[in-house]
Amino acid sequence: MAGEKTYRASTGVDEFYYGVLDSTGAAIITGDVERIEFLQTINVEMPQEAVRAYGDNKTAEIAVSAGNISVTGAFHKIPIEDRKVLLGLEATATGLHSYGSEDTPPYVACVFAKTHEDGSREWVGLTKGIFMRPNVNGQTKQENTEFQTDEISAEFMDREVAGFTKDKSVVFAYEESGATTKRDALFQAVFGKPHPDAPIV
Repeated sequence: MAGEKTYRASTGVDEFYYGVLDSTGAAIITGDVERIEFLQTINVEMPQEAVRAYGDNKTAEIAVSAGNISVTGAFHKIPIEDRKVLLGLEATATGLHSYGSEDTPPYVACVFAKTHEDGSREWVGLTKGIFMRPNVNGQTKQENTEFQTDEISAEFMDREVAGFTKDKSVVFAYEESGATTKRDALFQAVFGKPHPDAPIV
């Protein structure tokens, strides 16, 4: 008999990580898994459309057409060090950074957690995508102080993921409060490296 189903809705988001994919194929990512703190909102759009074939004045067959997977996230602040990596920005030795028409953002993989009030989490992994430069916005300070947020968007695609027979773009797992087994398995599948808090084996 299957285990008890869980119907807890998420109430927050936490632990946004990314890693630059290794273009040589020697590993899944290059360098370390990096975290951007203070994730506020994230939206993963995975559109699908039913495509119908007709004959004899009726539907003969229905197939599913999957659209592009797009991600939009809002952070309290995205540090310049992370923007430089995610967007492929050029920088000078004197600390200047720039946006240009020839910027080449790298392919990255990402993981974040949807949190629940009982401490359980749903981990979501995005396997291969590129981030696009955000708009530059500012607003004058008024009587009441208002914090500005940093928003950024990305497009994701399928990639080979260990354990699955077909390429995948999104991988997810639900974990009870205090457990880390599925979290660690997802990090290994998406990044090829453990969660930063995982015990060293």
